[in-house]
Amino acid sequence: MGPQGTSGFYLGRKAAALLALLLAALLLVLAVLGALYGLCRLKEAGPVPPSATAPCPEEKAEPPSSSPTSARPPGLWDQFRLPRTLLPLDYQLQLWPQLWPGQPRGPSLFFGQVNLTVRCLQATATVLLHSAKLRYWRAAVWGPLPAGPGSAIPVAELWLAERTEYLVLELGQSLNPGSRYVLQLSYQGVVEEANFYGLFFVPYKDMGQSRLLVASQMEPTFARTVYPCFDEPAMKATFNVKIVHHPKYVALSNMPAIDVSEFKDANTSKLSNWSITTFNTTLKMSTYITAFVISEFDYITSSVRGNEIRIWARKEAIQNGFFDYALNITGQLFSFLEDLFNISYPLSKTDLVALPGFIGIGAMENWGLMIFQESTLMYSPSDKFSGKKAEICQIVSHELAHQWFGNLVTMNWWNDIWLNEGFASYFEYIGASYIEPTLTLVNLFFFLFQSYLKTFPFSNTNQDNLWTHIQMVIDEQNEVHLPVSVKTIMDSWTCQTNFPLLTVNPSTGNISQKQFYAKDRENDSTVYNNTWIITVSWLRNGSAQPLVWLDKSSKIFPEMQVSDSGHDWIILNVNTTGYYRVNYEQSYWKRLAQLLESNPKAIPVVNKLQLIDDAFALEQAGYIEIDIALDLTKYLEKEDEILIWFTVLSYILPEGLESTLKVYELYPVLKKYLLKRILPVYNYYSRFLRQNFDALAADFFVQTCLEKILMTTCWLGHRDCIDLSYELFAKWMDNPKNEIPSSIKGFICCHGIAMGSDKEWDVIWKILKANDTTKEEKYLVDSLQIFYNNTLEENQRIIVTEALHIAKFENEERRKSLNKIIEWLQKNIDD
Repeated sequence: MGPQGTSGFYLGRKAAALLALLLAALLLVLAVLGALYGLCRLKEAGPVPPSATAPCPEEKAEPPSSSPTSARPPGLWDQFRLPRTLLPLDYQLQLWPQLWPGQPRGPSLFFGQVNLTVRCLQATATVLLHSAKLRYWRAAVWGPLPAGPGSAIPVAELWLAERTEYLVLELGQSLNPGSRYVLQLSYQGVVEEANFYGLFFVPYKDMGQSRLLVASQMEPTFARTVYPCFDEPAMKATFNVKIVHHPKYVALSNMPAIDVSEFKDANTSKLSNWSITTFNTTLKMSTYITAFVISEFDYITSSVRGNEIRIWARKEAIQNGFFDYALNITGQLFSFLEDLFNISYPLSKTDLVALPGFIGIGAMENWGLMIFQESTLMYSPSDKFSGKKAEICQIVSHELAHQWFGNLVTMNWWNDIWLNEGFASYFEYIGASYIEPTLTLVNLFFFLFQSYLKTFPFSNTNQDNLWTHIQMVIDEQNEVHLPVSVKTIMDSWTCQTNFPLLTVNPSTGNISQKQFYAKDRENDSTVYNNTWIITVSWLRNGSAQPLVWLDKSSKIFPEMQVSDSGHDWIILNVNTTGYYRVNYEQSYWKRLAQLLESNPKAIPVVNKLQLIDDAFALEQAGYIEIDIALDLTKYLEKEDEILIWFTVLSYILPEGLESTLKVYELYPVLKKYLLKRILPVYNYYSRFLRQNFDALAADFFVQTCLEKILMTTCWLGHRDCIDLSYELFAKWMDNPKNEIPSSIKGFICCHGIAMGSDKEWDVIWKILKANDTTKEEKYLVDSLQIFYNNTLEENQRIIVTEALHIAKFENEERRKSLNKIIEWLQKNIDD
């Protein structure tokens, strides 16, 4: 015991113990009050009873049992698929995320209540619902419906099976088959910023102010983090949604809002008046396409065939017209797809929300409330170039196609998700071609879509349903004849992994197939001897030949034998319509390379692309030597197709490794070999950039590939390319109306700053810091900052980066590969 000080106080043991006891009691009271406070806030929002005559159950403030699943005997909760004892019919869902203007960033609670009507299919006393990261304080079961007083089913225990993400309700009695019941649950969860799933915060700046919004992402299995549910795609139901929110915000969900009422909360010091937005009942749908957004966004709107279309985004971006193009094409695409499928869009409204900073996926097809990364929908009215328009067309077409393929007709389980994504990916090109006709694409199988969609609306399918409808189309015509049924053919593709590699010996006409691996595994005992039923298209001397079927591991086609004449040749996979790679006998690869040198136009452009892509991919996987792939580049001085150049350069100069390759003795020989071949295509496009800028505006492929041409030519030290880059940059810096195409803007700005001084940096920094900059330009800020530091200040970061790259390339296998490339280049520089 220490001395008593004159300015302090002395506390005896009994007094200290009493004080500690009082403190513990105080903390306990605060904890209880906190729990009750959250409960009161949810209660005041107005819980919806399961029916007009059913009373609300007694409130249970205690949390669910915390007993670990491992301590329990095996049961239904150990299975990752829901038992088919209950069928969801309708969710009455109320959500209350805690969000208000000026709220600091960081995690925050949300409160929820769900009244879930189910039909019992098999007698059970155990109810399983998917649930993850939610805490419950109230649970009741009512029924059979219609429920009256005293119709409560006792809930003996409520607990969480964390491994399988189930909320388990152990009931005091069994539910009866054929009867309907209501499961009533009150709970809370957490809204976070770091994860873009479930409910999450999105921080952003608008009109010079920092703001927050709440959005959702449910696919594939994140609905269970927002509300307890039957979180499987086949478990479709209707939804009646209410969202509690600050009056300054707008709440959005899948269906139109039908009422906004006021709610007074006397239990919080932060805000007493809230709004409750009530939405119309949804169509029957899966949990993964439910969606919620609460924001201060503004919107633009149009109406097409009774469908109200709105695009919601930052106010400054709306005012600058960045979403006018997306709004214009969305209505056109809806009408196009309705006419194409001959099935009307079943909703009366569609919202497209542009989220700044939304990463992980480009967009999500939620029914009636599609969510996009902001940059995927933005198009500056001053941009004359169609490349960005094409990207917007594609992503909007993709998500709109999902409104039919995915939302209207849904896969039965996730192993058939390709039914959704395959059709949507196909129609993104069809839709883009409709809006931007310069993008040439083919039309296929439209009659199949009047059949498939009409048979399975609001329901779920598996792949066999699709094969049946394709077979129906095949059986009703006489032009296409299949060797076996559609199901037999397609099961060989969808019921096994990967895709085939066809190896051709043109001297014998033999074609063999095996599974393609990114790394040749010829001697690997785990390699599978898979066989596909493959339709093989082919050319002989430039003319299309009748299709053949390869349905064995190896087969001889006498019609494919070629003579020793250099003018006799075949190529498989016309226009790359088959999903396989092609390898040829080694000497035949050399014949194809010689054909390209003597007559570059003999082989169609798409097949030249295929040859080059197959050759480099096969070399990287270890199936062929590097000299075979490089032989196909010797003719490039005569090649004017920019897409082919882009493909070749993507393999020879991988993204981000240009500075690394300069370290090696590879660079001098590569420069001598490549520069004279690239100059013709560079000179052609540099004239457009200097004299007739707008002539490139409509060519999507040029805009996609041009940056790689310019970057490579400048990297090879061509003085005119370096000067051109600075010219374009200087013109734009002097007058922003001298717009640089968005596809090359980053490259041009980097070179402009590198060749300039602090003046150039300061000018572009002010432009990019302006409030109306797009996300793409803000992303450029980071790129330019790194480039500026590394180029002008020569800080140590570039030394470390180079050292890491060098270490990466110093492994023995890569070094051998580089030596082979150098050796080949030295032999062919003077060719």
